Amino acid sequence: MNKLNVFVFFIFVIKIIFIFLAIFHLYDKVKGKTNTPTDKKVLFWKERVEFIFVCMMALLLIYLFNPINKTPIILDKETKILLFLFGIILIITAKWKVFFTESRLLKQIQYSV
Repeated sequence: MNKLNVFVFFIFVIKIIFIFLAIFHLYDKVKGKTNTPTDKKVLFWKERVEFIFVCMMALLLIYLFNPINKTPIILDKETKILLFLFGIILIITAKWKVFFTESRLLKQIQYSV
């Protein structure tokens, strides 16, 4: 097992931890226990784990698309899945409200319609 496979495996572990924390927070939200100390800890760690995931994915992208590297890197199935999920996560967590509410072009289009 090379270093890239170990790194990809570690990214999967981080993502599983994030999913577990997100589900636990959603469960607390459904039960109405959103401001409890446990929920605050879950939110704290969920945000930190998400930050670690994004940083690790950025490092993976830098490694994979490094123009200095002479030998091409062949992506395995796990890496392709991670890149796919990373793209979906970036789209979902984007600040869509900022784009739609503060865009002058969009306001002009809305005004003209």
